[in-house]
Amino acid sequence: MLRETSATRYVAPLREGGSLPGIVEADDLGTYVMKFTGAGQGRKSLVAEVICGGLARRLGLRVPELVRMSLDPVIGRSEPDQEVQALLKASAGLNLGMDFLPGSLGYDPLAFRVSAAEAGRVVWFDAVVNNVDRSWRNPNLLVWHGDLWLIDHGAALIWHHNWQAAGASAARAYDASDHALAPFNPDVATAAAELAPRVTGDLLAAVLAEVPEAWLADEPGFGGPDEVRAAYAEVLAARAASVHERITLGPPTPERGSNAPGWLTAWPHRKPEAAR
Repeated sequence: MLRETSATRYVAPLREGGSLPGIVEADDLGTYVMKFTGAGQGRKSLVAEVICGGLARRLGLRVPELVRMSLDPVIGRSEPDQEVQALLKASAGLNLGMDFLPGSLGYDPLAFRVSAAEAGRVVWFDAVVNNVDRSWRNPNLLVWHGDLWLIDHGAALIWHHNWQAAGASAARAYDASDHALAPFNPDVATAAAELAPRVTGDLLAAVLAEVPEAWLADEPGFGGPDEVRAAYAEVLAARAASVHERITLGPPTPERGSNAPGWLTAWPHRKPEAAR
């Protein structure tokens, strides 16, 4: 299970992306980027963060620690922005915290080169979770202490927005032509040979157990959270087994807009240099 914390001070909003996350301090004396259940994309974005973060961590990829974070909206009473106040009020209770990486920098391919092996692992992982939001336009990568860290997976697992078509999603190809790490000749075949056998039923069960029950409850078409978890596991296992055969790497397409869903592009994406 994810560690549990409580937010004690709202520090500042992060005005990029569509979810308006905020920097908060917590009762464990840590600083986190908090993502809210009351944001426009709702709890499924947080479910995607938990599943993708847990899977990446177990496969040896670097992701900031995630925690279950309780919120009392009163901590934002000094925040003058009415939109932030409304978001906090709509998010009372359980939310998601992501460890704040102080001094980290937004990924720049001209300043930080990645090996073909590491690029292959990241591209393969993004193909498994069908992450449509790690392009050269919006890398969602940080560099911290000389290492590459993966952040912001709320747009992944896109099939969970339409479970009736989830089976078809398992067989869908993944176009990595615009991936942020495509220029580094990602060695996807080696990554698949190394990582796919590790995506076992037990590993997926451990990952999915970290998703709070409340965020899986009342899902249309399912009898309860355990059935929802089983549906996620089925699609992820199928993609992990064979998606490497359907990853395409062509020339980038500067004339094409982002593949991210519309709710993610509702706000201008402005990547700060410091950690998010």
